[in-house]
Amino acid sequence: MTTSSQSDTGLPLDMIIFGGMGDLAMRKLLPALYMAHLHGNLPPGTRIISTGRQEFGRDAYLAFVEEHSRSFISGGNFTEEAWRSFLQLLEFVRVDVQQDGLAALARVSRPGAERVFYLATAPSLFTTICGKLAEAGLVDANARVVLEKPLGRDLASAVEINEAVGKHFAESQIYRIDHYLGKETVQNLMVLRFGNSILEPLWRAPNISSVQITVAEDVGVGSRAGFYDSAGAMRDMVQNHLLQLLCIVAMEPPASLAPDAVRDEKLKVLRSLRRFSLAGIARDTVRGQYVRGVSGNQEVAGYLEERNVPADSSTETFVALRTYVDTWRWSKVPFYLRTGKRMQRRSSKIVVEFANPPFPLFPESPGGVANRLVIELQPEEAIKLQVMAKQPGSGMRMQQVALNLDLQSAFPQRRAEAYERLLIDVVRGRLTHFMRRDELEAAWEWVEPIINGWSTLAEKPYPYAAGTSGPSESFALLARDGFSWAE
Repeated sequence: MTTSSQSDTGLPLDMIIFGGMGDLAMRKLLPALYMAHLHGNLPPGTRIISTGRQEFGRDAYLAFVEEHSRSFISGGNFTEEAWRSFLQLLEFVRVDVQQDGLAALARVSRPGAERVFYLATAPSLFTTICGKLAEAGLVDANARVVLEKPLGRDLASAVEINEAVGKHFAESQIYRIDHYLGKETVQNLMVLRFGNSILEPLWRAPNISSVQITVAEDVGVGSRAGFYDSAGAMRDMVQNHLLQLLCIVAMEPPASLAPDAVRDEKLKVLRSLRRFSLAGIARDTVRGQYVRGVSGNQEVAGYLEERNVPADSSTETFVALRTYVDTWRWSKVPFYLRTGKRMQRRSSKIVVEFANPPFPLFPESPGGVANRLVIELQPEEAIKLQVMAKQPGSGMRMQQVALNLDLQSAFPQRRAEAYERLLIDVVRGRLTHFMRRDELEAAWEWVEPIINGWSTLAEKPYPYAAGTSGPSESFALLARDGFSWAE
């Protein structure tokens, strides 16, 4: 274990997790904090205080963590000594935020500590929690609050949450987390774009013919069915993850890497996204819902067969759409977004398709896209530039080959997971990779009319078999423009 680092304030840290017994805390937050502790990225004197409604003493809580969180730490990073020292940082305070004040939490939290409040709860509790934190005197100039998605289910509820949290925390103290912005390859996209002069002259129309952004999951809704059915793929994935990826691809170079300089440019992209008419929604969006199929070599249930899903649900588990960023740089370049559950494979990637040469000099050339930049986010992290090369032998027949930057091989040092990286950013006061209030609201302003349009059209989602690449209508969406999804 390495020596602990300082926070930006130099104060000891009280990391307070509301919803500290929940799935997110056990699967993601505590393993991420363990890794930060293991590698010396938590300030000296750090304590991690979890809250929940359970009548747990500290020993019972630690036993719960052993049972539900330890298994999410990879074997290569686990040592008994580090785990035992990490457990020494943990505390538990029983809190029912809907019924009780936070006096018990105030007694445990140290007056001189930097407090980070991580709200890993339903968004409906954010207002209550922030109000009670202020009443208990726990909010000061060094306090920070981390808000998990989804932040609202529409523009009005997002504004309401922002207003309520903003009564007690300054905007500079609010960290709206989107774990996709913590992925190494997503952050590398900024360097790829703005640290290499070779790409910038090409990063525009007419050199780029289309952009695809895919976030595909091979799992179903599982235990999240109750939440998911009230949200759907548009609220759960497009409004945050996919739009954030689109912003990084499409943004102009910021004046600096200061948080507001970067977020100003992302906001311009969101405000430049073309709005949909009702006819445009019908033409340029596709909703799908998975039905029984084969995934991972075994038969799996359809969405309507999942536990806690109403038998007549019309919630979408798949969305594909075409949109445009109406700026000079991106004029007439289609952006295709796609996300879904129970897809053929787990894959997140950005595909930038460059325009083909204006004249086919090589008559034996295969058809299709000559040059693509493929940025793979998961399951592997890699950047591939696909170019044409001559096949060996007589004649001038070309074949597509990839110039492959395998980030794992290029950088053999350990790579922090997204939550670990973002939690360290919170501790050190780095806001660049977190959403600002106006960003969040601009995203909802674009998404909400699409959701309302679907309600007006009252059309059922297209079925697609689990274990496939989504409904055929999503392929037709690209085919009419002469493109196809890069699988």
